[in-house]
Amino acid sequence: MKKVVFAVAVCVCAFTSIAFTSAHRANDNDGKKFPSLLPDNANAVPARRLSDSIYTRLGLDSNGLSREAFFKAYKGYQYLLEKGQLAKPDLLSIVDMSQSSTKKRLYVIDIAHSRVLFNTYVSHGRNSGGEYATSFSNLNSSHKSSLGFMITAETYTGKAGYSMRFDGMEKGINDNVRMRDIVMHGSTYVNASRCESAMGRSYGCPAVSYSEHKDIINTIKGGSCFFIYHNDNWYQRSSKILNANFMWPALKPAIAQQPIAAQEASPLADAAKG
Repeated sequence: MKKVVFAVAVCVCAFTSIAFTSAHRANDNDGKKFPSLLPDNANAVPARRLSDSIYTRLGLDSNGLSREAFFKAYKGYQYLLEKGQLAKPDLLSIVDMSQSSTKKRLYVIDIAHSRVLFNTYVSHGRNSGGEYATSFSNLNSSHKSSLGFMITAETYTGKAGYSMRFDGMEKGINDNVRMRDIVMHGSTYVNASRCESAMGRSYGCPAVSYSEHKDIINTIKGGSCFFIYHNDNWYQRSSKILNANFMWPALKPAIAQQPIAAQEASPLADAAKG
């Protein structure tokens, strides 16, 4: 009798161990089902298609913004939406620091209505580079621009006039922007008349022309996504937002609104199920 009880106990323990191991492995793989930036992740395809369709609809290619820059900006925007951190969820602003400062490299986009509200000049930090920004920092007094995702905050009137603060969302990358007084403000050294040479540079602030700064600030202030992009290798590797695995909020309605049979065959459903 004791042998039978012992044998049953061994079987139960073995079954429990196998079940726990299988569940643990399943949990380890959960993150792989969501769209990410990883090129070998097949489930990134629906996210890429969605981003590309918006990019094409907005005509961003003709305005100088690369498809890759928009994809990364849109992914981070989706991440902040998922986290419930955007009080103004319809807006996405992108500064493409990989472009020359003589180009209109600030894009303020109304995602909800598929419109580019502003496409204009913007400065980078004086120690980030000359015509092109090539070096970035999160350190105080570096006089360099910070990369990454920020959220627009409150406005105030200071030495540069009407200005807007930011809150950096990426630790170690731009979380010091408020302490550094990195703000959006108007400037005399950023305007169309300087596009034949090089724009003036700031102490790290994304400054815009005085002729537009109030309109831009009043549009994006108070909780919208603001992304400063560059194809900087360190940033691409270090950004937890760019490399996060999560279900994009924009993909969820597309799946939910389809009939069940269509959902099962849909690439969007594949992204949701893994």
